[in-house]
Amino acid sequence: MNLPTSQVYPVIWQDDHVWLIDQNRLPTEYDLVQISRCDDMAIAIKTMIVRGAPAIGVAAAYGMYLGAREIETGDRDQFLRELESVAMKLRATRPTAVNLFWATERMLKVARQTIGPVDYLKTALLQTAQAIQTEDLETCRAIGDHGLAALPTTPHKLRLLTHCNAGALATAGYGTALGVVRSVWREDRLERLYADETRPRLQGARLTAWECVQEGIPTTLITDSMAAHCMQRGLVDAVVVGADRITANGDTANKIGTYSLALVSRAHNIPFYVAAPLSTVDFSLSDGGKIPIEERDPIEIYQIGETIIAPEGLDYYNPSFDVTPAELITGIITEYGVVKPADLVGLQAKQVS
Repeated sequence: MNLPTSQVYPVIWQDDHVWLIDQNRLPTEYDLVQISRCDDMAIAIKTMIVRGAPAIGVAAAYGMYLGAREIETGDRDQFLRELESVAMKLRATRPTAVNLFWATERMLKVARQTIGPVDYLKTALLQTAQAIQTEDLETCRAIGDHGLAALPTTPHKLRLLTHCNAGALATAGYGTALGVVRSVWREDRLERLYADETRPRLQGARLTAWECVQEGIPTTLITDSMAAHCMQRGLVDAVVVGADRITANGDTANKIGTYSLALVSRAHNIPFYVAAPLSTVDFSLSDGGKIPIEERDPIEIYQIGETIIAPEGLDYYNPSFDVTPAELITGIITEYGVVKPADLVGLQAKQVS
């Protein structure tokens, strides 16, 4: 398949099915996976064919519709009970990314509140999934522009650093953290992006770098352990990362390695921003200690591609996320503007539920 244009959409609804960019094959292969059943969507989320909290939310919304389409009963109460089971199946795939839970709950709420026969409920669910996708794209563009306005003024163009992938591939398109980078690039204020490789899944090397190459954004790939050195050498003006879940006090779960990046940013007096839609905020949790942290297969640590890089006989610990305390975060960039972590709760009334 030919490479796409610079505009990347990881989740595409077409006719009666979903197309997903297979992110496990990037950057060497660009391939699409057709999803026509809820079970297949659950597998795609679990195996990280689709990844990134907002993109997972969009995919889960379509998964809810696909699951609803498979329910054969015409009885409303029975339909709603079976739809609850669909939601439970999707929620079990990735426990940390709150957008997954937010999207499935929004779909359930629409089904419960829509008046009419079951077929009408199914139509409403498809329309809601499409609305979630459209809203996320608009949200990312707003996040990008708010982030652009918040970044420091420097005598030179900005040098930014990011971790993992919070770009178009991780959202409905454009991106959160990488959306900020795109907005800075669009306004000719970007000198260079430094992208952490992001061990062990290498999302920075495989996905963020791939997106930047598509658009000609000047990008330097570094290993995670080089970030502090780059800061010490004065190569970084600000750090912008995404989020998989933010609690009411501003504590933020993001890809493993984000916490250490926040610590070295503080040590070098470099602003550290989190870019995320308000749907990523879990106001039901008071602090980051309550966020469930997904642990993944240790093969991600001891094997790269087909190559084993560690001796037999070791134990492994492979948490996929860590939690950055709110006091290390300069600001949280949302579609409603940039807020201090302590002021995040003031946006709760704006969260669509």
